[in-house]
Amino acid sequence: MKRLGLYPGTFDPVTMGHMDIIGRAMKLVDKLIIGVAVSEAKRPLFLLEERIEMMQEECARLSGPGRAEIEVRPFDKLLMHFAEECEVNVIVRGLRAVSDFEYEFQMTAMNEQLNREIETVFLMADVKHQAVASRLVKEIARFGGDITPFVTPSVKQRLLEKYKK
Repeated sequence: MKRLGLYPGTFDPVTMGHMDIIGRAMKLVDKLIIGVAVSEAKRPLFLLEERIEMMQEECARLSGPGRAEIEVRPFDKLLMHFAEECEVNVIVRGLRAVSDFEYEFQMTAMNEQLNREIETVFLMADVKHQAVASRLVKEIARFGGDITPFVTPSVKQRLLEKYKK
């Protein structure tokens, strides 16, 4: 049986923390679907198409022989419905700090009520990425701070272009 995983998020923008979780999740599954949430309620800086393109570019660097396949897909529905549609066995979630845990714990409990066949796996972000949040990266970029440690050069360029406008 093929192990299929889903890593959902808004990825506005994708950070080194996200990429750390993706790299480690690839060790657990044969195929990892990156679900890019439409998430209009969060009012993302980047359009859905831009976030998908960024994620595809960043994930292309991780592909290669003997590694998990990665597919990037948008979604605009209940996470468990999307997971069922993708026929995944596991949902991957990243944890940065204790503050993430309470929200993730509640969400996992609710998701389990919707479908007990899909497991949720939590991966702790590497220590150097635990404080990295897309929201904070955008704020630093908006006010001219250095975001080099938090995103790849191509994502940094995209952020700088957004804030020039």
